[in-house]
Amino acid sequence: MNDFITSSLLIDFYELTMANNYLNENIGNKIVYFDMFFRKVPDNAGFSIFAGLGTLINFLENIKFTDEDIEYLRTLKIFNEKFLQYLKNFKFSCDIFSVPEGTVIFPFEPILIVRGPIIQAQLIETLILIIINHQSLITTKASRLVRAARGREVIEFGARRALGPDSSIYGSRASYIGGCSATSNTLAAKTFNIPLSGTMAHSFIQLFDSELDAFRSYAKTYPQQCMLLVDTYNTLHSGIPNAIKIFNEEIVSRGFRPLGIRIDSGDITFLTKKARFILDNAGFKDCKICVSNSLDEYIIRDMLIQGAKIDYFGVGEKLITSASSPIFGGVYKLCAIDNKDNIIPKIKISENISKITIPGFKALWRLFDHDSNKALADIITLHNENISEYSPYEIFDPEHTWKRKTIAKFKAKRLLVPIFIKGNKCYNVPSVRDIREYCKNQVSTLWDEVIRFENPHKYYVDLSKNLWSLRNELISKNKF
Repeated sequence: MNDFITSSLLIDFYELTMANNYLNENIGNKIVYFDMFFRKVPDNAGFSIFAGLGTLINFLENIKFTDEDIEYLRTLKIFNEKFLQYLKNFKFSCDIFSVPEGTVIFPFEPILIVRGPIIQAQLIETLILIIINHQSLITTKASRLVRAARGREVIEFGARRALGPDSSIYGSRASYIGGCSATSNTLAAKTFNIPLSGTMAHSFIQLFDSELDAFRSYAKTYPQQCMLLVDTYNTLHSGIPNAIKIFNEEIVSRGFRPLGIRIDSGDITFLTKKARFILDNAGFKDCKICVSNSLDEYIIRDMLIQGAKIDYFGVGEKLITSASSPIFGGVYKLCAIDNKDNIIPKIKISENISKITIPGFKALWRLFDHDSNKALADIITLHNENISEYSPYEIFDPEHTWKRKTIAKFKAKRLLVPIFIKGNKCYNVPSVRDIREYCKNQVSTLWDEVIRFENPHKYYVDLSKNLWSLRNELISKNKF
C-alpha cells in the first residue's frame, strides 16, 4: 500500500514540546497506556464503524524523522540537541492493541490502546487521530448510504469534492470498506484494488454539435461499457430517445448490450419511473439506471419509498465529506502508568460527565446471543478480567446503576487484538476487500432497532463491576 502521508512532522506541536520535556526530565521511557475512543456517533446514529487501521500500520512501520525534519526543528531554537538526536534515531517500540478494521464500535469504548514509552506514545497521537477519525467517519457514512439503498449499488463519486488529495484517496478506501461497490477515483482504485467506475460529464455532450453525435461517438468507442448521461438538455424528450437510438444503431447492431443511462438532475424519482417505462418498451429491460446529484441516505431512502426505478446511486460530496455530520470526534487519553510492580490507573475529571475518562489498562468484550448471533452488549473490563460464558452475566448502566439486566446463553469475544509488540508488527493486515466483507458481517450482527436511522436503540456499553468501582474510587479521590 502506498503512503500518502509523507512526513513525521505531521504532528501537533505540543507533542514535540512535551516529548522534549520528558527527555529533559529523564522520564521519556516511562511506560504508559493511552486509549483512543470517541464520544458521539455521527448523525445521531446507533453505531459507528472502525476504519483506518491498515493505513495507520503502514505509517508506523515507516515512521522516521529525516535530516530535513531535524534541521527545521533546530531552527525553532527551543529543542536541545539531545532531543533532536533522539528524533534522528527514532525507532518505534510501542505495543498497540486494536479492534479489527471494519468492527462496529460504540462511544467511550477503547477502540485502540497504545502501551509504550511516554515520549513515543505522545508523538504518534496526531497521526492516530487523523487516520482513524477520518476513515471511521467516512466508513460509517458509507454504511448508512448502502443500507438506505436496500441492495442497490452505491458508487463513491467524491474525488472532486473531497477536502484535499489525501481525503479523497483515503475517503475512497473508507467508502469501499463501508459497502460502496466502486469508486471514481482512479488512484484509489489502483492503490487499494477497488473497482473503478465512471462514464462521462456534461461537457462531453456539450462539445459535440448535437447530443446524438456525442452519444454516437461514445458508443463507438465503448460498445461494451456504454452508459450515457441523458440529462444535459431534456431527459425525456431528447436524452432517453437519443440514447435508445444509439443503443440500437451502435451497440445492439454490433452484438453488445448497453450498460445503462445516468440521470444527474431534475425530479429524479419521476424521471426514473418514466425512463424505466420507456426503456422497457424499447426492448431494453436490462438497461440499468444510475442517478447522482447531491444524494444522501435520506434522499435515497425517500426516492425508493416513492417508487423510483434505480439500479445504481452515485454519491459524491455528501459521502466524501460526511457533510451532515463532518466530525468523528475520536480522542486519545492517558489512562494508566506502568510502575514496574503494578499498573497505576489515571483518570481525567470534568464537570462535563461525558469527559470523565475510564481509567486503567482495559479489555473490550462483545457478548453475542448464542442462538441468533446478534450482539447483546459490550463490556469494558480491566485487562486481566475474564467473562465466563458458562454462567449468567449481569450488566448495568455505568451512570444509572439501577438499570440492570442479566444475560444468559451468550458467547463472549474479546475485541482488542495485538497489532504491534515492542514496535514489531504481529498482525496480518487483511485486504481492503476482506475488510469490507468483515464490516458487512459485523453490521449484520446488530438488531434492526440499533440500525434504524431515526431514534436508534441505545446499545449497551457497560463497565465490569471491578472497573466501575475503580472509576468511582478515583473520582471520589480526586474531586474537590
